[in-house]
Amino acid sequence: MRALFVGGLVDNSELDLDGGDPPLHYPENTGGGRSRYRLHQIGMRDGEIAYAVYGAPDLADDEIERVARERDYPRRFSADPKSVFAS
Repeated sequence: MRALFVGGLVDNSELDLDGGDPPLHYPENTGGGRSRYRLHQIGMRDGEIAYAVYGAPDLADDEIERVARERDYPRRFSADPKSVFAS
């Protein structure tokens, strides 16, 4: 699956994630007390996760959703978006 980032220093960056479920935060374990990106949306295709959208910790949920819609990830990955708000 592809991890897609909205906001912060890595805005509009992408990377491949291994495994079946995306972590709720990225990076998963920093150990340094740094703020992490939060999982906001997944895109499902044929019963599998095609992409995961992570938002910067200082961005509002609605702004992350707006940017994800603007970038049209569902069309790009031929997937159905599902909102996920991690705390």
